[in-house]
Amino acid sequence: MINFSRSSFTWQSHPWQADPHYKWAGGFVGTAGQSYHVRFTLEARCVLRDAAGAELAELFLGAPCRSEYTIASENLFQIPSGEWRMPFRRHSIPVIAGKASHEVEDVRARPLAGAYQDYKIDIRTCADATALTEVGAIVASTLAGDAQNARSIYRDEATGIEVELEYPVNVMNLNAADGEFQVCTGPVLLPDMATWDGRDVHRVFVAHAAFSRFDRVEFILRRPVAAAAEERAWLDQPRGRDRLELIDPDDPPPGYPPARPQPLVYSETWDLPAQNAVLRVD
Repeated sequence: MINFSRSSFTWQSHPWQADPHYKWAGGFVGTAGQSYHVRFTLEARCVLRDAAGAELAELFLGAPCRSEYTIASENLFQIPSGEWRMPFRRHSIPVIAGKASHEVEDVRARPLAGAYQDYKIDIRTCADATALTEVGAIVASTLAGDAQNARSIYRDEATGIEVELEYPVNVMNLNAADGEFQVCTGPVLLPDMATWDGRDVHRVFVAHAAFSRFDRVEFILRRPVAAAAEERAWLDQPRGRDRLELIDPDDPPPGYPPARPQPLVYSETWDLPAQNAVLRVD
């Protein structure tokens, strides 16, 4: 059982170099040559296994930030605001989907090596965890205040690969009198198995999970959507620094201006046969 709140990814950036066009490239507001450390905790894990049970891949989802300027003394939040979060493997960084699962995106995972000057992956676990697959035990564990993760295992029909997800139980619903429970929580990390090439999953989905039985799980997937034109009038209006401010307005880069952040919504659902359990420790 993973202790997600104590597990983390820490990187040290390469020394910052000024962008030839943008004044606040990457939201960085320091000076050339500075190098930052960034640490984020982990929120979910995904493991792929073949039919014999051999592990093929392990992926993690990191905690997000709201695209702040770093490291600033004021005007920390970028407006327009977007979300930044990073999925990763121990050797690569897949791409978070920007479209529905049936829509193809031409994306590739990028190598983790070289992305940062240095990095550390620190996975902490809880000893003596117990898997609960009986409603009464889940009720008792919840009311006792135990630390809980959920585990959901399903099989991808197209590839035959088993997908195991582990994620904290942030919300639990109970009807103790009638022996009912419901986990509804997130985020979780879902692999787009259509992009699996035997080494990497190139696209992943951020989703939430829910289950109230041990043999099925539902996921609701997140993706950006375009706001109506009348909403973009205020949504795209910078306040304070403008992330897209140019050093020389007469010398824009090709394709300027890039798209502003889009709202993120949860809509597409997957309802899958699964093996669910609640993991608990004191």
